[in-house]
Order: sequence, then structure tokens, then C-alpha cells
Amino acid sequence: MSKPNKLSKTMAKVDLLPAGWRAGARSFMLGKIIPYAGTSGVRFEVLTPETCTVTIRYRRKVGNHIGTLHAAAMALAAESATGFVAAMNVPDNKVLVIKTMELNYLKRTKGTLTATATLSAAERQRMIDEPKGEVLVPCTLSDETGTESVSANMTWAWTEKRK
Repeated sequence: MSKPNKLSKTMAKVDLLPAGWRAGARSFMLGKIIPYAGTSGVRFEVLTPETCTVTIRYRRKVGNHIGTLHAAAMALAAESATGFVAAMNVPDNKVLVIKTMELNYLKRTKGTLTATATLSAAERQRMIDEPKGEVLVPCTLSDETGTESVSANMTWAWTEKRK
């Protein structure tokens, strides 16, 4: 279905590592691509062309004045999950940029936040076939109790790279 790009080929190699090393290796590599994600401690638990799951652990440096994750840290988790699942599908001759972010903060987050974004087969195929376009990528964010604390929708746009 999807045509492999540089990122998906690299992640396929990471998936050959022992299971206990994969998330750490993924997180280290992707934190070099997006330094802010690395600095903030975004951990890439799962990354396939269909889904991306990231976690961000509560620590003081990503906290707010009430002792929970800062709203910007939650937005970073959603942006990372949606952006990397989209990036797994965009051919190397196209550039991907975020167009809109919509976040709805539903409840206080307790501890570690998990963000999961998915793309359908049809959406993934559009990213390959169409020279430019956009896709709405939903993301659910739950805290360590399993409570959905944030819902997010991110619109990602792609276009062919300039020569």
C-alpha cells in the first residue's frame, strides 16, 4: 500500500532491535529530528504508517503551576503523534507542515500522558497519490489512569518540494 520513505525505512531498521530497546532508540533518533520533542522528553512508543503513540512523563520542567503537565506539553504530544504518523506516509519528494491545531482540554492530567494518532488506509494513499493536499489527524490523549484528558485534531498539509 504505502510507498516507503526515508523515515519509514529507518523505523523498519529500529524495529529489528530487541523489543526493550526500540522505544528508546526511536525517541533518541526522532528527538534529533525535532529537538524540542527530545528536550521535552517525548517518548515514541509505537510508530508505524498507521499509528503513532507517544508518551510524555510529568516532570517539573514540563509542568504547570497546579502540578500537572503544561498545556503546551500536551499540545506537543498531540503534534508529535499526528505529525510523525503523517510523516511515515509522505513521499520523500513532498514536504509536510502543520496547518491547524485544535485541542480540547477535558480533565486534569494525572502523571504520564499518552497520545495516540491514527491514519486510515484511504488517507495514507491520498498522501502518496496527490501532489498536494491536507489531512485531518485525530489524536486521543489519556493520562496514567486511562482517563481521556485531551482530544485533539491536527490538520497536516503536504506539497511537492521546490526544486
